[in-house]
Amino acid sequence: MHPVAGVLDSFVQAGEPGAAVCVVRDGEIEVEHHVGTRDGTVPWDADTLVMTYSVAKPFAALTVLSAVADGALALDQRVADLWPEYGAHGKGSTTVRHVLSHAAGLPCFPAAAADVPYDDEAVLVGLLADAAPDHEPGSAVAEHALTYGHLCAEVLRRATGEDLADRFAGIAAGHGWDLHLRVAPADRGRVADVVAHDEAWPSSYLSDPRWGPALGRPTGLLDPAVLNSERFRTTSFPAIALHASARGLARFYAGLLAADGPVRDLLGPDLHAAYIGPAATGRDRVLDRDVTWTLGFQVDAEDIGMGGAGGSSAWWSFAGDYAAAFVTRGLGTHDRSGAVWDALEPR
Repeated sequence: MHPVAGVLDSFVQAGEPGAAVCVVRDGEIEVEHHVGTRDGTVPWDADTLVMTYSVAKPFAALTVLSAVADGALALDQRVADLWPEYGAHGKGSTTVRHVLSHAAGLPCFPAAAADVPYDDEAVLVGLLADAAPDHEPGSAVAEHALTYGHLCAEVLRRATGEDLADRFAGIAAGHGWDLHLRVAPADRGRVADVVAHDEAWPSSYLSDPRWGPALGRPTGLLDPAVLNSERFRTTSFPAIALHASARGLARFYAGLLAADGPVRDLLGPDLHAAYIGPAATGRDRVLDRDVTWTLGFQVDAEDIGMGGAGGSSAWWSFAGDYAAAFVTRGLGTHDRSGAVWDALEPR
């Protein structure tokens, strides 16, 4: 048995309700393993999709960058050039690059968003346009936990007239990535239901002075009953609503850095370098740790990737030369993806 499969099996004894891992090395699947069920009854399989929270963010960014590659907008273009209302209250200098690198200064929706349905995109976007930034755009970093996708989506819509989830669906289909920012009718039957794996979840987020505002406005997006609804699965909420298989994520990351890979082909060499290279560095005001953001990912000396609230994660390892993804329907901490990472890293 591959060591990482054994790690996944050990999670079951600790109450893991359903999860999968996939590792791709040298272009081939080295291990693909899954445990548990989609919903308490139907066994998990390689085609199971699950909501992965912020694992979504690189794909929202990629969609915007694909429009930059087409010439519809530019990285250092002011957002207000595309979206005039956004220039209010000191945000006039915000660029597309600031948005993609979590440096725009809007890590939380305004307090009024607590009373707005999560799928009322027009009202939520309007609140962002009328908000004052927490800091001068470009002067600091703070993960835009829920706002990232709406900022990306509105910038894209203003530049191209396109819906971000729809444009990404075309990109993903064209490259064979089993990744979805909105679940299509044909795929809804293979989506796993999420459940709280840790008793402290989601209260550990909502009671935190940093994470409460960042993930609690609008309300409901830490509630499994909301996340499992058809209403949510058919809503475009691109900061968090990526429904993915472990294989789909690992295949994407396997080609992320390749000079002849699909991502570089899509973006061209300069934008590809910008996508994966450092863009903004500092003490992240939401994560409360030092972070280097690219235009969509976190990157450090060990890997490039993105994890999400609840425990799912995907990455490319620089030392190990492999791509990996761990996805789970058991909403909890990142201890499990950390254990998968530990089992894979060279000693």
